[in-house]
Amino acid sequence: MNSEEKSEQLKCVLINWQKSMSDFDQVNVRKVMRSTAKSDVELMMCHPFGNLENSDNIYEKIYDPLNAALPDLERRDLIVLAGCTPEGGHWIGCRGNYMGTFLAPFLGIPATGRLAHMRYHEFFRIEEEKISEMHFIWDIPELMMQANAWPMAPQLGAYLCTPGPMSCDGLSVSGDGKKALSHIKDMETALCMHPANPDPSVMNLEKYWHPKFNWYGPAGIGTSRGIAGFRHWHQIPFLRAMPDRKVDPTGDRLASSEMYDLHSHYIAQGDYVCETGWPNMRMKLTHDGWMGIAPAGREITLRSLDFWRLENGLIRENWVQIDVLNTYAQLGVDVLARLGEFNKSRNLSPISFEKDY
Repeated sequence: MNSEEKSEQLKCVLINWQKSMSDFDQVNVRKVMRSTAKSDVELMMCHPFGNLENSDNIYEKIYDPLNAALPDLERRDLIVLAGCTPEGGHWIGCRGNYMGTFLAPFLGIPATGRLAHMRYHEFFRIEEEKISEMHFIWDIPELMMQANAWPMAPQLGAYLCTPGPMSCDGLSVSGDGKKALSHIKDMETALCMHPANPDPSVMNLEKYWHPKFNWYGPAGIGTSRGIAGFRHWHQIPFLRAMPDRKVDPTGDRLASSEMYDLHSHYIAQGDYVCETGWPNMRMKLTHDGWMGIAPAGREITLRSLDFWRLENGLIRENWVQIDVLNTYAQLGVDVLARLGEFNKSRNLSPISFEKDY
């Protein structure tokens, strides 16, 4: 079986999961989760949920509350990649938006009574044609913004419902992704040369990134366009605050004992690459500037689930999802508790619309 056939075989494992959530029905979703996942499946879930095991527990802890908040919940996949990592693992990476009418609070976020969207990056490890492990980051802060209940510093980048690929081929990706993966790893190697080398030109951004690229960051950071936008609205504050960052030594990078707990899994198809890491970066917050967080002097790890799309050999789009709430939690800040303090005077009852006919 060649790599393309294997990719399609892997995607077939997830088809019923995706279909059951496109028009969310509780009974069917629970049934499909049981049949698709191994009995001891483990979910590494974003803050505040933590790690969960077995499909029934996963459903009750994350999907049941989300469906209660958005009763007409639907899942909209915009990118689906599947393949074998360089280390031999089989993974599927999905990026899309959960959508529905926000009628009841979710994690203390007040309902709006309006259509809401929440970006997700979800990765599934496949073993013996079953899901054995999952890494999920939901952009929960995105719901806070829509509810006008933002408890953190204003983001520098633009806020928008994150779109799918400009090429409109995110659900039909095919082809050998080796060239794209090599480009991404070379780009990351160049990025890691700064700020150890204080000259920003050492990162060779023009060599790897399209002049009109969009960088879609999570709520709290936001979206930027082009090298200037990327530098000013994300990269400069990020590197200034944490100049000693360390990343997972995958591929040709040399492993070191200080990075033993960092993990990345890359898969690539055609012009697309995606990566999951739980965590995949470690750094110390020693300076001011990133997301308005004070320099705590503490070391933190970062969970980042990323998707890239290349166009004519350059990165045209990059979707980046970071577990922002977990980052704050490591620094001793309970964002959800702070949200509760900001919104304690608001009505947190479910919203009910009377018939208008």
